[in-house]
Amino acid sequence: MSPSDLGRVLKPFVFLDLIDADSKALSSFGLHPHSGIATVTHLFEGNVRYEDTTGASGLLPEGGVEWFKAGHGAWHGGGGGESSRARGFQLWLALPPEHELGPVESIYQAPEDIAQDGPARVLVGTHGTATSALKAPSSINYLAVRLKAGKSWRYQRPADHTVAWLALSAGGLTMPERIDAGELVVFKAGDTAIDFHADRDTDFVLGSAVPHPHDLVLGYYSVHTSPASLVAGERHIDEVRMRLQKEGRL
Repeated sequence: MSPSDLGRVLKPFVFLDLIDADSKALSSFGLHPHSGIATVTHLFEGNVRYEDTTGASGLLPEGGVEWFKAGHGAWHGGGGGESSRARGFQLWLALPPEHELGPVESIYQAPEDIAQDGPARVLVGTHGTATSALKAPSSINYLAVRLKAGKSWRYQRPADHTVAWLALSAGGLTMPERIDAGELVVFKAGDTAIDFHADRDTDFVLGSAVPHPHDLVLGYYSVHTSPASLVAGERHIDEVRMRLQKEGRL
């Protein structure tokens, strides 16, 4: 999904990219800018390299999380890692006005740092007994779930989380409709529990949230709540671009 289509329905979840490629295909994924959003990257398989303009760089491992809150504007990038293949998702979260031009925050979490409740890793928010260490800008749950073939699982969303969806990267679910890898499903508003049954080993992400009540004002890599904040974010992106060019990084 992107901010110009389904992201307008599922905001604050405004962009989702399924990563499923060999390392050679990822090797040219260089530095690029964002503002007004936070990105959350999680890998079910393999690893990738990362770097950003806060000075961080390294290897994001299988099961790890990259949290990149671009705020008023920053650049990040990476590419293929040491594994032959990488599979996972990158999500964009639209930030509310009090955060969209705020400071940049980049956090890279190892698999052992991710809170877990049963088969669900809590990437952002809270589920069951587990709470993410990441500070979400609004009421958001974002989970990565691995179900073995034949296993069932239930998600009870908070009553005010009227936005809810899931996307599969591998396997298949019945709930009772059939959902296969590569598909994204949107749930109706409501506070009833959602039940899932895996008919084979399955990896998926699930998001629920209080709706983002603001307009989406779009730049090429940016999402803001007003034209003025978009201009401010893109201005700072250009300032960082000039610094990167002087350093020979672009």
